[in-house]
Formats: sequence, structure tokens, C-alpha cells
Amino acid sequence: MSLLGNIIWLIFGGFISGVGYILGGLVLCLTIVGIPFGVQAIKMGFATFTPFGREIVTLENADSPLRIIFNIIWIVLFGWEIAISHLLHGVILAITIIGIPFAQQHFKLLTIALLPFGRDLR
Repeated sequence: MSLLGNIIWLIFGGFISGVGYILGGLVLCLTIVGIPFGVQAIKMGFATFTPFGREIVTLENADSPLRIIFNIIWIVLFGWEIAISHLLHGVILAITIIGIPFAQQHFKLLTIALLPFGRDLR
């Protein structure tokens, strides 16, 4: 089921979304200050390619002060827009029975899009 879900996900927007995350991350990496945020965006891009069969894992030092500060900056600058996008797409997909598995993936990606520092999709 994971393979089929990932293939359908890639065909109907997952590939474009992942490429968008990666390109945005590369642009953020052009400045020294933006490198940590760019790395997280690139990580989310690769996670967006194949979300089926993966789980969000909280790293052991996810609550370190630096990661909390980075998550706050991320939420203010980028995270809330990305999270709203995943929320809206998930709600729209949840209307139909066929879209429910894809809505669940958007809700999973919403969590990592809002607080990417200290979390990984494995």
C-alpha cells in the first residue's frame, strides 16, 4: 500500500511540492544565516516525496534551547504558511473517501512543517 500511495502522491502533486521545498531550501542556503532553515526545508522536501509508510520521529535532544529558538523563528517566518497549506489541502482531501489517506499524509506533514527542528520523518 505504501508504494502505491507514494506513486499516486508523486503523480498528483507530491513531486512538485517536494521540488518546491528543495528549491526554497537552496535559496535559503545562499545566506549564512539561512543555512539551518534551508537544510530543514530540503529535509522536508525529501520527506514530501514519499510520506506513506513513514512516521514522525522526535529526536532525543529536540527540546534544546537552540532548536526551540529556531522553531520559533521558523514558525514566525515560514512555518505557519506551510502548515496552513497542508491543513487546507488535508481538509479538502478528507471530504472524499478516496482522499482520506492523502489527507492523513498532509496532516502528518503539517506537524513537521510547523516544527521541523528536532523532528524527522523516518
